[in-house]
Amino acid sequence: MPKSPTFDSAFAPAFDSAYDELLATWPHPTTSSELPTPYGTTHLLHHGAEEAPPVLLLPGGGSTAGSWRTTAEALGATHRVHAVDLVGGPGRSRTDGRPIRTVADLTAWLDAVLDGLGLTSAAFCGHSYGGWIALRYALAAPDRTDRLVLLDPTGCFAGFRAGYLLRALPTLLRPTAARTAAFLTWETDGAEHDPLVRRLDTLAAELPRLRPVTGPRPTATGLAALRPPALVLLAEGSRAHDARGAAARATAPGLRTELVPEATHHTLPAALPPKALTALTDFLVS
Repeated sequence: MPKSPTFDSAFAPAFDSAYDELLATWPHPTTSSELPTPYGTTHLLHHGAEEAPPVLLLPGGGSTAGSWRTTAEALGATHRVHAVDLVGGPGRSRTDGRPIRTVADLTAWLDAVLDGLGLTSAAFCGHSYGGWIALRYALAAPDRTDRLVLLDPTGCFAGFRAGYLLRALPTLLRPTAARTAAFLTWETDGAEHDPLVRRLDTLAAELPRLRPVTGPRPTATGLAALRPPALVLLAEGSRAHDARGAAARATAPGLRTELVPEATHHTLPAALPPKALTALTDFLVS
C-alpha cells in the first residue's frame, strides 16, 4: 500500500511507521487508495466484497481510518467498507485542494468522495467528530445516505463536559504525545483501549493539523427532518459528555439510541464491545 505522510515533520516517520503497524493488523484483504477531490486528496482503506453494499467510516478528530479495524472486520462480511482519513486531520489524506471551511464544504467533499468511488449513496458510520460530520451530511444529503450510525458523537445531542474540556485544554494549546497519552489514560480510566490505535493517536498530536469545521448542534426541528434510519450508540462511560442526557435529546423519527456499557469516548471505535458491534452490523443489514 502506498505511503504518503500528510505532513513534513520530524514526527512524520514515526507516525507513518505506526500507521503501517496498525494497518498490518487489518483483516485480509485490505487495500488502500488515494482519491482526488476538489478539497484535497482523500486516502481510504477498503475491505469487503466490491459488489457488497457500501459503508463509509469517518473517524473522530485526531484519529485515523485505522481506528476502525474491528468494525471493518465485522462489516466486511456483508458490506464494502471504505474507511476515510479526514482531509486536514492526521492520516494520509492531503490538503492539496480548496480549504474546507464550512459545513457546505464538508458536504461537497463527501459528495466528491462518493462520486470518486462511483457510488450514488452509501451508509455512513462516524465516531465523535466524524459522527457530527456524518449527521450533518445525512441532513444535507438524505438521498445519498442510506443509513446512519453514530458512535458517541460529539456536538450532535449534548455539549462537552466542563471537566473534559479542562483536561483537554493542555493538549489543545500545546499538543504533545505525552500530554495526549495522559489525557487518553484519564478518559479511558482503565477500560480496554487498542494499544496500536492509542499509539497512533498520541503520535498524531505531534503533527500540525487544520482547524476542524464546527457548528451548533442540530435543533429539535432539524433532527425531526432526519430521513435516513439512524442508530446512535453512546458510551456509558464517556467523560466527553453526559451519555444519558445525550440519549434523552437524540430523538427523531427512525432514530434509535442505545447506551454501550464498558465503553468510554476514546475506547471507541476500536474497542466497541461485541454486543454493540452486533447491534451496529445488524442495523446496517436490516
